[in-house]
Amino acid sequence: MEGRTILTYNNWVEADVPKFEEENETKGALDVLKWAYDTYKEDIVYACSFGIEGIVLIDLIAQVNDSARIVFLDTGLHFKETYDVIEKVRTRYPSLRIEMKKPALTVEEQKEQYGDELWKHKPGRCCEMRKVIPLQETLSGKTAWISGLRKDQSPTRKYTKYVNRDYRFESLKVCPLVHWTWDEIWEYVRKYDLAYNVLHDQNYPSIGCEMCTLPTTDPNDHRAGRWSGMDKTECGLHRD
Repeated sequence: MEGRTILTYNNWVEADVPKFEEENETKGALDVLKWAYDTYKEDIVYACSFGIEGIVLIDLIAQVNDSARIVFLDTGLHFKETYDVIEKVRTRYPSLRIEMKKPALTVEEQKEQYGDELWKHKPGRCCEMRKVIPLQETLSGKTAWISGLRKDQSPTRKYTKYVNRDYRFESLKVCPLVHWTWDEIWEYVRKYDLAYNVLHDQNYPSIGCEMCTLPTTDPNDHRAGRWSGMDKTECGLHRD
């Protein structure tokens, strides 16, 4: 690593991103992860929602760095099934460092200060306090973070690349699964018998907080069940 510049938010030049081979078993994901952990070591964190893409990424990460730091943004509003799958992952990969990052206010404290069910009348504010700020705190002082974004998840994500300059958090966002399809994700899960959130079997392709997630069968937008009926498609973590 000596003699070369480490890619960071401040010296970002897209041409300096390594060229990863897309035509292999993991469509470049394993190579991207090996590069990311070799380059950034403890200066990179995986922010995981423990959805189906997260389950695949965790298995790949464990092959590269079995003591990697994985952070779950624990809003206090997630489905019970989400917490259940986290415990199954802990059992399967005991050396991974899985942390539950909570917001400053409990759900009850938020209710007292901002009114009941803030997610209904000001969902953006709720996401800001319970997800965005906690991730900002997590990434403070870190150069890069890993995300499970895929190009075909939704129209807003189709331009995602392996390595992206993240203006929101002033860091680099590494997305190893960008070229994976929904079917390929599931093929991997079944091939290696990975535990996953059972809500995926109930037409929940994308799973967030319980109050803001509905099932959907829209084949063109797996996030159609998130904030359904609202002028909102992202929680704010992936908006520059």
